[in-house]
Amino acid sequence: MDYLAFKQIVHDRRSVRKFSDRPVTAEQIRELIDCARYAPSDTNSQTWEFIVIVNKEKIKAIEDMTWAELHKRAEAAEAKGLSREARLLVKSFGPYATAFSDAPALIVCLATPYNSKFRERIFDPIALVPEEVWREEGIKSSCLASQNLMLAAHAMGLATCPMTGPVLLAEHPMKQYLGIDDTRQVNMVIALGHPSETPGKLPRKEVDAILTIIE
Repeated sequence: MDYLAFKQIVHDRRSVRKFSDRPVTAEQIRELIDCARYAPSDTNSQTWEFIVIVNKEKIKAIEDMTWAELHKRAEAAEAKGLSREARLLVKSFGPYATAFSDAPALIVCLATPYNSKFRERIFDPIALVPEEVWREEGIKSSCLASQNLMLAAHAMGLATCPMTGPVLLAEHPMKQYLGIDDTRQVNMVIALGHPSETPGKLPRKEVDAILTIIE
């Protein structure tokens, strides 16, 4: 495998928020999920599932419920005397959290419960960790799969943008709308499509600022 070609894919991937009307095909979606499912996971538990919405009306419905929940938070902040914060929540965070509205496809990334023979035979009988830890394990592996998906999309000529705004604001109504049961957590949503913008490269921390090698 050519490392430099792979590094170029990693360095060139961008979070894109403006898309053309060109649709994403079912074949392309299946290819991306095929790449996602080869991510590593704790004891090969594969704690991920994906719902891909290509219906514009349904994507609009998720945008609307996100805005509705956001306005509820803003009104609550306003009632506490936090007018400036309420205004910023709507005007600054709102468009950022709903930037998926322009995409021809929206991927809802789910984290499923962590289950394995280790948990069944060892971890649960000795009460190794609280239940919440296993929910976190599902999220961690789901994040790895989501990154695989986004890198594969970029290599395919598509663009993505991962967002947690709908999860922070409207996870409950979104789960009800999509028929997602309570054993699944919504990890993030990913806008997917053909880009109509080319964002510049944002600065990154230097390697030496984030790396410690212990010998």
